[in-house]
Amino acid sequence: MSEEQHKADHRGRPSNDEFRAFIAASWAPRSTDKPAQALAAPYAALRRAAASAAFPGERLVIPAGGLKVRSNDCDYVFRPHSAFAHLTGLGSDREPDAVLVLEPRQDGSHESILYFRPLAGRDTEEFFGDSRYGEFWVGARPGLADIEDELALSARHIDELAEGMGKDVGSTGIRIVRDGDRDLTAALDAVRDGATATGETDEAGQTQTIRDRDDELAHFLSTMRLVKDEWEIAQMRDAIRATATGFDAVIAGLPQALAHGRGERWVEGIFGLHARHQGNGVGYDSICASGDHANTLHWIKNTGDIASGDLLLLDAGVEVDSLFTADVTRTLPVSGRFTEAQRKVYDAVYAAQEAGIAAVKPGAKFSDIHDAAIRVIAEHLHAWGLLPEGVDVETTLDKDNGNYHRRWMVHGTSHHLGLDVHDCALALREEYMGSELKPGMILTVEPGLYFKADDLLVPEELRGIGVRIEDDMLVTVDGCENLSAAMPRTSTDVESWIANSRGLTAMP
Repeated sequence: MSEEQHKADHRGRPSNDEFRAFIAASWAPRSTDKPAQALAAPYAALRRAAASAAFPGERLVIPAGGLKVRSNDCDYVFRPHSAFAHLTGLGSDREPDAVLVLEPRQDGSHESILYFRPLAGRDTEEFFGDSRYGEFWVGARPGLADIEDELALSARHIDELAEGMGKDVGSTGIRIVRDGDRDLTAALDAVRDGATATGETDEAGQTQTIRDRDDELAHFLSTMRLVKDEWEIAQMRDAIRATATGFDAVIAGLPQALAHGRGERWVEGIFGLHARHQGNGVGYDSICASGDHANTLHWIKNTGDIASGDLLLLDAGVEVDSLFTADVTRTLPVSGRFTEAQRKVYDAVYAAQEAGIAAVKPGAKFSDIHDAAIRVIAEHLHAWGLLPEGVDVETTLDKDNGNYHRRWMVHGTSHHLGLDVHDCALALREEYMGSELKPGMILTVEPGLYFKADDLLVPEELRGIGVRIEDDMLVTVDGCENLSAAMPRTSTDVESWIANSRGLTAMP
């Protein structure tokens, strides 16, 4: 028996006509109820209209991406590309291999067409014999009419995609989101390379390559998410509420984390349980860092124990079904009370965060948030005698000749937040750090101080202490709203939070 025959038998493909007929027979009719239009559909249509207006007369290709192998014949849970999700409104685990095409019309507008793999009939081999896509194995998918009703766009079978993309290549500009589906991109590159060059130039008169034109599309779709609409803001509120529930559960479970050992894994599991129950799952790998692990900025191994005297730095966020994610950090004294040294560091970080939050307002620059927070960090480090001799606050804040404070606060204070935890990542520096804040933007404010256990430049009592506080801020017409304000932030409020979760009264 060949390897392919073995695989076919292992996956249960019908082996003869009689068996195929048996499998296909005697199923109750499927429901004829039409799906309700997705709440996101009207907003997604407006986003597609914006993309259409930016690229008139061009075919725009936005893939969802495909399933990715985890090991052997097991795939990771599917998550569509963020640009695809934004333009369609399709969220978690929806339509692997689908491709959204904005097909140009003669008037310069576009028809929105979703190419995807619709539900196969029960008389097909896919129904019973395809372990990756078959309904018997992975459940039912919508049909073409279902998608059209749900998303208010045109739907076609994925098998028609090649013909639709390849027509009029020489006379129609085509752009694709390259990292959505690398195989599809390579196939389209081959088609475009073989077509007559269009001679397109940029604003400087330079001839553009295929890659340049694709990058322009990706950049546009990334930066159009800088300002959120009302539906997106509502999704973010849901994600943050769910995240607060997860933090509450972690705090209530700290005694069990201590008792069972492998505490960081326990914390990760508790938050992940609530993230999965409240939403789609975690928006990024949770950082559950106890003790000196908090001084490793991206500690996602979560393999350590938790001791009673530790600080636990928990940086985690729930991704809701629409794929919008929260991003919140709290630093928690596992015993319920900060030591004097821990409180000293925590209160300094809190003061820096307060300064950063105060800088969040329309018309301010994005970089103002970091500048305000890092000044407070520098002032504390100077007051504690940690900066080199002769280096004052202004000297260390000098970006060209200073930066001594970065030994203990290396990262930026803010980033945009939304479908991706680091949203709008393709924005240029002047569109990001140098841009003005506008109502509808959602961003984090997250200063920190990190004193590694082996850092001999800091007093012994501070070594091994790592603190970060992070909240999600909505820029409003007259300032900002802390969307995660329900989660306590001051050192005394955090202690009360922990005490109340254990049915205790906070100590005076």
